[in-house]
Amino acid sequence: MKKRLLSVAAASFFGMVLNAQQIKFEEYDLPNGLHVILHQDNSAPVVTTGVMYHVGAKDEVKGRTGFAHFFEHLLFEGTPNIKRGEWFKIVSSNGGQNNANTTNDRTYYFETFPSNNEQLGLWMESERMRHAEINQVGVDTQREVVKEEKRLRMDNQPYGNLFPTIQKNLFTNHPYNWPTIGSMDDLNSAKLEEFQAFYKKYYVPNNATLVVAGDIKPEQTKKWIQEYYGGIQKGTLYPKDFPKDAPITQEKEVTATDPNIQLPAYIFAYRTPANKEKDAYVLDMLSSYLSNGKSSVLYKKLVDQDKKALAVQAFNQGLEDYSIFAFFAIPMGQTTKQTLQADIDAEIKKLQTGLISEEDYQKLQNQYENQFVNANSSIQGIAASLATNHVLMGNTNLINKEIDIYRSITRQDLQNAAKKYLNSNQRVIINYVPEKK
Repeated sequence: MKKRLLSVAAASFFGMVLNAQQIKFEEYDLPNGLHVILHQDNSAPVVTTGVMYHVGAKDEVKGRTGFAHFFEHLLFEGTPNIKRGEWFKIVSSNGGQNNANTTNDRTYYFETFPSNNEQLGLWMESERMRHAEINQVGVDTQREVVKEEKRLRMDNQPYGNLFPTIQKNLFTNHPYNWPTIGSMDDLNSAKLEEFQAFYKKYYVPNNATLVVAGDIKPEQTKKWIQEYYGGIQKGTLYPKDFPKDAPITQEKEVTATDPNIQLPAYIFAYRTPANKEKDAYVLDMLSSYLSNGKSSVLYKKLVDQDKKALAVQAFNQGLEDYSIFAFFAIPMGQTTKQTLQADIDAEIKKLQTGLISEEDYQKLQNQYENQFVNANSSIQGIAASLATNHVLMGNTNLINKEIDIYRSITRQDLQNAAKKYLNSNQRVIINYVPEKK
């Protein structure tokens, strides 16, 4: 009885928090196609200005990969009104911070300033969109920056090329086949005119979403947006008609080497539905059940109890066109790949043939309630969520409603997804092993 009362109290608490967490926003389009999202929160004197362009690594072509990520760097080179090398100085000297990031599906730039510098953030992002400087000096400089980033984060990092190896083997036709950072050979051989053409093609208002979140006065913000963005010329939008990959119907096994590792890793990867589909949410919940935390199924069995693995994880990488669900394991001692594979397959079989316990199901739901409560605890986080939900999910209000999707997932849904997507004939096995000296 006491446990039941605690559960009711916890549910009541979550209800109050969730009701209080409704993120209010307003959205509209400028005549040039720029989508604008405004979120007013006057509780702290800060404003985040972010622009998300619907261009990522998948918008590149073979032989010219890495452009979207390259532009994440290149578009800080300056404009006719912001001298080269001045971007970061302007931001920091006005009490702000800024950054950018790129995925397979989009690129996002943002500044966060004290709210008395909101106008500066809006102007700077409009400068980037209107007339960024794309010249040979900037291209040559940023090539070296990107090369160093690739060496640091991937080529000289243990298991640094593991995820690109998954992409390469899971996708044959679709441009998720290559990593976001792309090929250095492609970037080296690209001409200045190709970079200029890429900018003209994708960094246009009707391929962008502007989000302004924080301590704003909406009517004043709208006036500044009209002043700085209204006159930017609309671009031509091109259909995102990417080649499809046929379903995987036969298990495939490949081997890849890494000079930076001493212990092998074994990956069992599945191509799964795009992140808009409900099944993508179900698979995300399955990955949490299997390996989120030390009490999760795989960690408890393979790492904690049986001491067969140094590390084990099931992860779900949601993408716009497909997603990736994969198991990753590093063996302990003399444990073989066959042993790890058999144990992972046994857990999949349990999911396919029975329902998880009511207790485990409730624990999962509590985890997602917690994540939802904590996800938008900063203005920067809210801005990024609003932009992402509009650009990649087609529904800005998922910032308030996504938790309802997770709440609607049943134990039967978890079983059905395991039966539909996690079969041995639907996967690629990757033996990621040390390179022989």
